Amino acid sequence: MRSRTTILFTLLSIVALAMFIADITVGSVNLSLDSVLGVLTGSTTQSTIRSIVIDIRLVKAIMAILAGAALSLSGLQMQTLFRNPLAGPYILGVSSGASFGVALFLLGAPLLNLTASPIISALGTAGAAWIGAAAVLVLIIALSRRIKDIMVILILGMMLSSALSAVVEILQYLSNEAALKSFVVWTMGSLGDITLSQLSFIAPIIIIGIALAVLTIKPLNILLLGENYAVTSGVNISKVRRYVFLSTTLLAGTVTAFCGPIGFVGIAAPHLARMFFRSADHRVLIPASAIIGALMMLLGDIIAKMLLLPINTVTALMGIPVVVYIVTRNRNLMQ
Repeated sequence: MRSRTTILFTLLSIVALAMFIADITVGSVNLSLDSVLGVLTGSTTQSTIRSIVIDIRLVKAIMAILAGAALSLSGLQMQTLFRNPLAGPYILGVSSGASFGVALFLLGAPLLNLTASPIISALGTAGAAWIGAAAVLVLIIALSRRIKDIMVILILGMMLSSALSAVVEILQYLSNEAALKSFVVWTMGSLGDITLSQLSFIAPIIIIGIALAVLTIKPLNILLLGENYAVTSGVNISKVRRYVFLSTTLLAGTVTAFCGPIGFVGIAAPHLARMFFRSADHRVLIPASAIIGALMMLLGDIIAKMLLLPINTVTALMGIPVVVYIVTRNRNLMQ
């Protein structure tokens, strides 16, 4: 079993490396593999090629890896915590909170003539999205302290998401065409607007979120046997929930803030990890989900650049068939 797991991790890592290099070569200006490898190894000195590879495509490819890993780990934690195979990173309303923040920035501020405010200008789309996602996290954690039933928390999260979506729709209805177009473009998702300075800010946050996910490996494994068993085993359910909620918000909230809402990677990747590795052990599933999620995002970015499509549409077309296939073919998805 260990040898099979090792072989799978090795193969996935090799494919991920190949996909990473392929993602850098594909774009509006096609670069040869030799040119890309030359820049990455430092043997190419052409400033134009170096600028394209280092400043644009390398940053985008690294962001694809971080986003894929973050969304897949968020989805894995939510599926285990709620024991729901269709749970994803946005099930608690993180995406809706981020969308609400962006809607207030792009749609609400012009309606209230606040676009000239230095505070609003300094906030930016990413800042507004992150504040919205963080506000939802604070509310969910506050509710989880008072409500012990995890399914009630799930329902409240869904209701909160619906309420925020309704307010966003009102802002869309009242807004002008230019503001509305900016918001719609944001909802389609994009990896292309990330700069090196933003990446240096994003990476540590996602690493912290991954570290929190790693800390929950043992209690999540125990939770697979049920909350009652976990309580009798000495697991502090409330503490585990807070860690998972915080990890999910740091991971999914940060990706959503800077890249827009990217769907189905967080739902599909954990199921693919379970199917490939035939394991429910989070010591295996966490790294496996991260690698598979990164692979899905790299592949999605390559397809999006080749077909000139938004990344969100590509990940949806990739993820939906996977989810449908796995849900219809596997009855005991969480076992």
